Amino acid sequence: MTHPIIERFSRSKYSPDPRDVIWTVPNVISLLRILSIPVIAYLVARRHLIIALVVLLISAISDGVDGIIARRFNQVSKLGQILDPIADRLLILSSVLALSIANILPWWLLVLVGLRDVLMGILVLCLAQHDYGPLPVHFAGKTGTAVLMLAIPALILADAWHSPFFQVLHLIALGAVIWGVGLYWLAGCFYAQQGIALMRQDARQ
Repeated sequence: MTHPIIERFSRSKYSPDPRDVIWTVPNVISLLRILSIPVIAYLVARRHLIIALVVLLISAISDGVDGIIARRFNQVSKLGQILDPIADRLLILSSVLALSIANILPWWLLVLVGLRDVLMGILVLCLAQHDYGPLPVHFAGKTGTAVLMLAIPALILADAWHSPFFQVLHLIALGAVIWGVGLYWLAGCFYAQQGIALMRQDARQ
């Protein structure tokens, strides 16, 4: 997920068409970002929260940088379009898991996030059997992901220090996580409705 400010400065007049290439600089950056996710999760679970925030910040910056490079130097690839959302999903799931282990988030939120991703994975596999690719990203899904990507660092930051201000920040961030998970599921319902409609249409033909 690219930050809106980075998007504004990186957007060119025409976005290059994705190519069938693997070894590009943006893809390497995306792969490194995916490899950093277990490190972030481990640091959060062990409550090394300040170090986790630093690694998370570097990961977020790299997310913007790979988009800039891809568009500026015509390195947009089909693989990159797959790796980027995978990195976001893995970061959200791993972070919620780590925050649950650290007793910062309740376990039922992890169950909700994990169950939603499992159901969406099944939907993608079913659509692939009908020669359909991933469904277009819904606004609710984008918003939910954005809310979660902001709320997770806020939760880590809030629990790194103990003061009334950070206690309030914790409550706000927790509310944002619950809101983000709700939007996550709302988008999942839209995806399921679209996917089932496509598969039924194929069955009738």
